[in-house]
Amino acid sequence: MYTYKIHLHKEEEGGYTVSVPSLPGCITYGETIDEAILMAKEAITLYIEELQERGENIPDDKNTLEYSLNVEAL
Repeated sequence: MYTYKIHLHKEEEGGYTVSVPSLPGCITYGETIDEAILMAKEAITLYIEELQERGENIPDDKNTLEYSLNVEAL
């Protein structure tokens, strides 16, 4: 089992773009948050399958911590 952090970016025209930082180029889209998460799972699965077929290392985020910081502009 692999662990991945995903970033959901709300688009002005609607929907959400999803990226997976530890898998370069793994980007997808969904109309709702639930659809975006489902699409991300599918994109990640396909990405991992491609890496396995090539015999490449499969990175994941199981040892990665993530924080959100708020910073006031001066």
